[in-house]
Amino acid sequence: MMEPILTVKSLDSTTLTVEFNSRNGVSHYIIRVENSNGFFREVAASSSPAEIESLAPYTEYSLSIMAVNTAGRSQPSIPVTGKTVLAPPQLSSSSTSNSSIVVSWDPVAHAVQYTLSICKLDSNTSMGVYNTSNTSLTFSGLDAGSLYIITCFAWDLEGRKGDSSNVKQATRKQALRQLSVCDCTLCVYSSIQNQEVYGPIEYNVTSDLNLMCKTTSSSCTLSVVGCGEVHTIQVTTTSSSCTLSVVGCGEVHTIQSSEGNCTLTWKPVGHADSYMALFETAGSSVETCNTTSNNCTFHCPCGQTYLLSVLAFNHAGSSPQGQVLNYTTSPDMMEPILTVNTDTLEISWMPSRGAVLYETRAAHSSEVILCNDTAPLCVLSGLSCDTAYSVVVIPCSDVSGWNRACKAHTKDTAPCMPNNVMLNPKNSSCVTVSWTGNNRAANYTVSANGDDDKHICSTNKSSCDITDLSCGSTYEVSVEATSTAGPSLPSYSEFLETEPCCPVNLTVDQVTQAITNVSWSHAKGARLFIATLTSSRGHARCHTQDSHCLMGCITCSTNYTVTMEAISHNGRRSNCTYQGFSSSPCCQSGVKLYSTTSNSLRVYWRSTGSNHSSIAEMVGRNSNYNCTAAPGDNSCDFGSVQCGDVYHVVVAPLTQEGSKVQFCPKRLYSVIYRGKRSVD
Repeated sequence: MMEPILTVKSLDSTTLTVEFNSRNGVSHYIIRVENSNGFFREVAASSSPAEIESLAPYTEYSLSIMAVNTAGRSQPSIPVTGKTVLAPPQLSSSSTSNSSIVVSWDPVAHAVQYTLSICKLDSNTSMGVYNTSNTSLTFSGLDAGSLYIITCFAWDLEGRKGDSSNVKQATRKQALRQLSVCDCTLCVYSSIQNQEVYGPIEYNVTSDLNLMCKTTSSSCTLSVVGCGEVHTIQVTTTSSSCTLSVVGCGEVHTIQSSEGNCTLTWKPVGHADSYMALFETAGSSVETCNTTSNNCTFHCPCGQTYLLSVLAFNHAGSSPQGQVLNYTTSPDMMEPILTVNTDTLEISWMPSRGAVLYETRAAHSSEVILCNDTAPLCVLSGLSCDTAYSVVVIPCSDVSGWNRACKAHTKDTAPCMPNNVMLNPKNSSCVTVSWTGNNRAANYTVSANGDDDKHICSTNKSSCDITDLSCGSTYEVSVEATSTAGPSLPSYSEFLETEPCCPVNLTVDQVTQAITNVSWSHAKGARLFIATLTSSRGHARCHTQDSHCLMGCITCSTNYTVTMEAISHNGRRSNCTYQGFSSSPCCQSGVKLYSTTSNSLRVYWRSTGSNHSSIAEMVGRNSNYNCTAAPGDNSCDFGSVQCGDVYHVVVAPLTQEGSKVQFCPKRLYSVIYRGKRSVD
């Protein structure tokens, strides 16, 4: 029969997680699940812990476990009970204004209270936690045009947290506030072009001179016929509008940039045969370009300012110099240096010529984290562990704006911290450490720090064995993951107490024929001791905190097996075996003293069939006598005994080493005259 299941936990409203002790020689395990109607189903598991899925929410189940090998199944263990948590609320939401969201849900059976939290999409920080017994809640004071994640779960009568669900909801968008224009082509830009708005918006751009364009982006172009005109521009959406008066400009110059080169384009002039473009740098050096087309390309390093103009030529000569265009190229592109840990990227770079602001962007899937600063340094925190982020540094100048041609770099964050560390002792000096590590490619190092030593093991799997552990020690065990990105945070520690050490020395001394004194040396990690003397004629045992104890009921002439159980503070046990102990030979019984001839006395005792020799001693005030008897004899004689004295007579067996057993009883005799005796 298997041992009962150790723990049953509800992973969610339809799943239970069970933990149990593994057994050697088992191919797999079968967990039997029963509900109030009886047998529900059986689930196969290869190891502990195991998950049981597709259960009903808030339902109590009875679980037992069976081991399976080639011989078949074991008997089911004693059943234990587990209960799933409440089902998640089914949320619906809407935005009633640009600063509030209303969330509602159907009642969850058996729920007594609900807890909700709200978090902005680009932030990992909760904006508040709310408890309610109602089935709706309004969140106020939110940002317009922003996406929020609302999470909700219910509490049951036992005070257990139920399964959670979430919903994403964006607040209504804010009205447009201002517009700007670039040049006489009336390229209209909305000031919200960098504002993150969720969902497409169509803008209608109209001029009072009957010019119109539509767009869902943040810019729109109105084609103007003449220069020097005044236009009133109106931009409207379904929820906002504004107007702006703009004045058209004169002759148009446009610049298109690629890496290290710039192209100047102008409107063709009637009757012109050729053109000369002038490129003047801040150092007053001038570069020219002659062409019959309407564009010229010149070398323009990053971060430089140029004065650009164009002259037209025909057979009659040149035109006056046209409009002078002040143009600054984009700042240098960045090559960042990245330093990483579990949830933070520290990014630094050399300052870019011409840049006044830097935007650092780290992106993974739909997650984008931004950092804007004037310094060539940025720290992006709150990142996900074991995640590859695309990182790019974009410089910006006052004149040319953002240089978005910079190359992105991919950088991994450090591995995630291992979780669910479990210890499974295999024997007194070895433990299997297992954990959950949801990392793509990581190596794991397990550290066991003890009182006097440290042990480690490394693997790329989810378990490994720590060996050669010392007895009587307490180890703090933690797991750390490493990858090319660096180390993770160490896992939460688990503590392992090894079995206590056995005393090195144990001594058994016989005090009386039926009492022994057992003493032993110090045993590290042991708090309690159970010493046992065992024989075919019975056993003796003592349970103590000391390093010695007395045992009674010892049988003479008996061989005993000596064992000890050392017990730690937490109940860990070690079984210790020592050299056997033989009790002393039995003392003679039925001792009697008779007179013989010539002042001699003969001492008799009851025959025991012992293979030990015996010694009889008679000690008086003035003289002492002794005699010995061979094995199997039951008498010996004292010669020339002095009369009129009181004697102490003792008969004792001799040990194999020839020493007398010291605790046999003495008898008192008085020798009066002519060999007669009286017994006091």
